[in-house]
Parts: sequence; C-alpha cells; structure tokens
Amino acid sequence: MPRTTPPRPVDVEALFPELGALRRSATRLHPRPGTPTVHDSSVGGPMLWPAGEPWPVCTIPHKRFSGYRYADVLREREILDRAWRRDPRSGPNAEERVELAGLKRGRHAPDLTDSDPIPLLAVAQLHRRDVPGLPFPEEGDLLQVFWCGYERHGESRHEPHVHLRRRHAADVTEPLSEQSVPEVVGREELVPSACVLRPEVVTEYPWFEELGPGLQERIERWAAPDGEEEDEVYVSDLSTSPGWKVGGHIAWNLTGPTRLNCAACDADLFPLLTAAATEWDPSTTSWIPYEDRQDSGARGTNTPTRVSPGRGRLTIAVCPRDPHHPLRLVTQ
Repeated sequence: MPRTTPPRPVDVEALFPELGALRRSATRLHPRPGTPTVHDSSVGGPMLWPAGEPWPVCTIPHKRFSGYRYADVLREREILDRAWRRDPRSGPNAEERVELAGLKRGRHAPDLTDSDPIPLLAVAQLHRRDVPGLPFPEEGDLLQVFWCGYERHGESRHEPHVHLRRRHAADVTEPLSEQSVPEVVGREELVPSACVLRPEVVTEYPWFEELGPGLQERIERWAAPDGEEEDEVYVSDLSTSPGWKVGGHIAWNLTGPTRLNCAACDADLFPLLTAAATEWDPSTTSWIPYEDRQDSGARGTNTPTRVSPGRGRLTIAVCPRDPHHPLRLVTQ
C-alpha cells in the first residue's frame, strides 16, 4: 500500500515567498514491516550483493566482545510481535517471559579482540527507480548503506561507523545467498527490522534557525500574533518531515544549525539519508500518512524499523562534488 502525506496546513510560500528559493525535495521512505527480497529497496532487508565480493567489515579498534547476541535481538522481536498480536492487552505469557528474561546483554563473544573484523549490519538498500533523487548516477543505480553494530567510533568514541556502497544492480548476476551478520551488537536499537519501502516525494524548507533574522521575526509574528508563547507550527508542520528520508533539510532540534563542510574540498555537504527512531511523534502528527491514521496509536506503528541511532536520528551527509570524499554524520 502506498503512503500519502496530507497537504501542509498552510501554503507557507504564499505567506513567505522568499522560502521558494530555499525549498528542497525530500523522499520519505515510509518503511513498513515486510519481507523484501534482494531486488527490492528496503530497510533491514537482504542486499543485492555479489557472491564473490567480500562483505564489508569494521576494523576500527573498539571493544566488541560484549553486548547483545544478534540472534537474540531477532528472537526477542519475534516473541514480542507474536505475543502482542495474540493479546494486545497483556502481551507475553509466562513461558515467553521466561525466555525473554534469558535474552540479556553479556560477554557473548569473549574470543573477539578489539581489532578483529566484524561484519557490518545491512541498514538500507535504495534503487534509483524508487528514489530518483539519489546523487551520482554515474556511480550506479543502487545505494547500499551499512553501519557497525557498535557506536564506539570517532573522536568521542560514541559515534556510529557508516559505510556506503554504490553499484549498478544489473552487474550483480549471482547474488550472495547467505549474508554475514555480527555475532554481537552493542545496542539492540542498531539492528533494523526488515521493512519494505513506500517512497513519496514531499517538499521541505530549512530549519527555523537557518533562516535569516528578518524572516524568523516575520514567521514568529505570524505564528504568535498576540505575543504569546511562540507557536511551533513552522518547525513541526512546515519545515522538515519526520522519519526515514533521502534529501531534504536537516532538523537541528538538539544542537542548532552548524555548517557541514567537506573535509577534502570544503564544499557544503548535503543530507543523503536520514535514519530516524520514529516515523512521527506528538509534535509532528500532521505528517502521518492518510493510510496510517486509523492505526497511528497502535503499538509499534510509528517505530517500524526498531532502529534508534545515536540520539534518535542520524543523517548521513555527503559531498556534492565527489562520492569518494569523506562523509559526515549528524545526530539529533
């Protein structure tokens, strides 16, 4: 079933025409639980990966012997999904609760050293036929996104490690049948559940604090004409869409805007992919697709991927000039 975002509550360009020069298209991916194949665009689904090509691994030194068994993460979700479908009021029965209690964090891979290569997690696979806005068409019509199951990278030692692979789908004539997974992951919320995608193009505008001072003042006067507490309608309903998306603008709700420049050429980076913990929250309900409105309050409806990277939302920003220049990550 496709997903359709309702029109915005007001025509913001009619009110503030200068926003027209700042608009960007974003493709909301609308991941929903399903059984994608290697030939589908997906989140957490199988990759169209050549049988003879090594699977990407993390070799950055960090502790990797302790955490949650990958198999246990999948098993826990299987038990809970079945239990809540069976009994929406009480969920797991006594036998299931006993099994769930045994799926704990621990030192499950004691033989792994801090520098042993560990398979990266398959996060997202995007075909250009489904997401026309993917950049660098000369590099291929398929973008594959991976990350490490531990957030112990970068200078802070609390960052994700992301790997991108671009390829031409037609070149993969013999797909890998059994794909690699890590034995242990640092957080359950880094393992995406398999989801099919229902891409939809929407229009976005910059985060409020990225606008010029004069425009900010005019929007504030419009949103709160009586001088009362500022209305959040621009931020919540008119600027950036929630959930997983390609392109668009970054929502700087935690840190405020900062310049993202390429470490190799100083070009301004642009948001390639945003992975989010929720498809909507209480402040962004106007973005709930028509098709989800009837069940929008049901358990798990707005958290289909089960993923919560960093502080809940991770944007992968890339250089517009060269796909081989270093990427940057924004957590909000």
